[in-house]
Amino acid sequence: MLDNHDPFDIFDTEAARLDRHFATLDERGWARPTRCEGWSVRDVLGHLAGEELYNHACLDGSVPALMAKLEEVGVRGFDDFNQWCVEQRRDLPVADVLAEWRERNGQTRERMRALGRDATLATAAGPYPVGLQTFHYCSEYATHADDVGAEVGDDEAEARTRWRVDVGRFALEEAGAKVQVEQTAEQMWVHAGDAGATLSFPEFVEATVGRLPADHPLDQELASALRCLA
Repeated sequence: MLDNHDPFDIFDTEAARLDRHFATLDERGWARPTRCEGWSVRDVLGHLAGEELYNHACLDGSVPALMAKLEEVGVRGFDDFNQWCVEQRRDLPVADVLAEWRERNGQTRERMRALGRDATLATAAGPYPVGLQTFHYCSEYATHADDVGAEVGDDEAEARTRWRVDVGRFALEEAGAKVQVEQTAEQMWVHAGDAGATLSFPEFVEATVGRLPADHPLDQELASALRCLA
């Protein structure tokens, strides 16, 4: 279902979207809250800059060494790592953090494109195809772009939602999620346990990345089963 999408082009597009948004921000803009609980826009940038440590470790084949160094400072697991990345950059000038992210992510995108989608990376979960890893990065960047309110043009919204639907369906299948998903021309039918629902494409995307509004009527068991990319 992902064959018709170029992960490297999408990754470039979503990185550029974030960059354009970050470039417009003043002090108040950086301090705004986001959909990431407890994180400001500046914190999201710190997270993106910090996770390049892991992205580069995958490319360099040095993930075990990175994990060992993180354990030495009490960081265990990705949740701890994400928060540590944010906290390490909160007292730095935001211009420096932005420059760090631009440089390191630019290198990541260039190196992954050069490897090609059929090559493999040495990730924390073991060898994994570069193309599929890039799709995961694409989903994360699109999610965080929405988290911080980056602009999505009317001329790109439909195609953007379509690839995100496909990535979400792939991720559910990859994870062996106990949820049934059927796609029609206009909507998604989902079922898990005793619960079933019909979702629009945007709602399905939001469910897969754990961003449905708190008051959304979707059954909580079903919402949990659909969350696969966050």
